[in-house]
Amino acid sequence: MGAPEKGAQMSPGKVWQVEEAQEEIPSLRGILAGLREKLAQAGEIAGELKRLADFWGSEFLAQDHADAARRTRLMAEEERLLGEVKAEIVSLASRGIEVKDLESGLVDFYSVRDGELVYLCWHSGEDRIVAWHTLQGGYRGRRPLTSGEGERRAGSSKRARKGPSPPSSTNPEG
Repeated sequence: MGAPEKGAQMSPGKVWQVEEAQEEIPSLRGILAGLREKLAQAGEIAGELKRLADFWGSEFLAQDHADAARRTRLMAEEERLLGEVKAEIVSLASRGIEVKDLESGLVDFYSVRDGELVYLCWHSGEDRIVAWHTLQGGYRGRRPLTSGEGERRAGSSKRARKGPSPPSSTNPEG
């Protein structure tokens, strides 16, 4: 589980200015690390369930099996972890932040350039957002931000949040 299915585009919950998206990067790093940890825990549980199923065979699914309580507990924990990951990804998407690849930390923020809805593209190996691409362009279609667009460091100015609103014609709800 890395992100919602490819090609499934959601409407943005927010359209981000470059500076305010930059300010989200520090907290996003922590969120993504937490989500990756939950996925790793779920993977360990899945591995344990597979090991038990391989050992016991079809008997493992029986309700009266000696490991039935353990199986139920492990399955519930795996489901809980995966549910938390999904809920956080959906929450980010509702804010106009799309997790494209959780494992590698590839994230897009909805933004507007020249009146067109685009993505500001950030990868966890980058200090800040340095590129954008069209909604259909994907990672390979990344283009560098123009001089000055991404220069402000995350957290350096709260005034950036009061930037101009995108043109009303790009409002996805209107």
